[in-house]
Amino acid sequence: MKILVTGRDGQVARSLAERGKGRDLVFVGRPDFDLANEASISRTIAETRPDLIVSAAAYTAVDQAEDEPELAMAINGEAPGHIGRAAAKIGAPVIHLSTDYVFDGKGERAWNPDDLTDPIGAYGKTKLAGEKALAASGAAYAILRTAWVYSPFGNNFVKTMLRLAEGRDALNVVGDQFGNPTSALDIAYGILSVADRWQDGDTPGANAVHHLAGTGTTNWADFAKAIFAESGKRGGPVCDVTAIPASEYPTKAERPANSRLECSSFGETFGYAAPRWEVSLAETVARLLA
Repeated sequence: MKILVTGRDGQVARSLAERGKGRDLVFVGRPDFDLANEASISRTIAETRPDLIVSAAAYTAVDQAEDEPELAMAINGEAPGHIGRAAAKIGAPVIHLSTDYVFDGKGERAWNPDDLTDPIGAYGKTKLAGEKALAASGAAYAILRTAWVYSPFGNNFVKTMLRLAEGRDALNVVGDQFGNPTSALDIAYGILSVADRWQDGDTPGANAVHHLAGTGTTNWADFAKAIFAESGKRGGPVCDVTAIPASEYPTKAERPANSRLECSSFGETFGYAAPRWEVSLAETVARLLA
């Protein structure tokens, strides 16, 4: 099964390269594959002729999207439709990554895949537009929403906390926003679980939205405390954390207060559930410190 993966330098793509060793994975990215250029999307897919496409690349600068809504929409909102139409021409299904930001962040219960979407910022609006564009493209698809992604690769919250702790004794971290910390390595396992279920041409769970995130929830401040606890066990940098309300840490784009995702249907459909977030965090911190 030839699998084309977009965003070759991103956390998920690099995690797929590691978790998918021995598989026929083709990674594409700029300048050859440009999400803002429909022609390059169509050409790459037509020439590669994959059996499955993993749409992992995106415009992820949440605050910057408020200043560049047109570019964010081209990449997040329009490109998934271009990918879907090119995939439909060769009969390849698409696994597309989306986000908790499609919800308004209200309430305290975990969001189900079929809950009403109502994004509160440009990033979330463009990602929701991308979900709709893919669904209307004619390709078979699975949309996988995830949240709070970290890994040993790229830029993410875990790496930022460890870096900041090298030069500080204390940090203020938002404590009233909740979600599922999610290892990109676990996302990779989830994606490969879908690929394995779709190996023989049957596509259970297709043409639907699913949630794929770490098991268990926390807030950013307690997540930071857990990072430093794991780091301290291994002789790495540690830092005192004080929880503050989001109102004391203003950002250009409003963050959802509730990003909890209900993921049980993914496990029921594809036979994979991500580990407890604490378990995956320990693995990532150990790797980063090593």
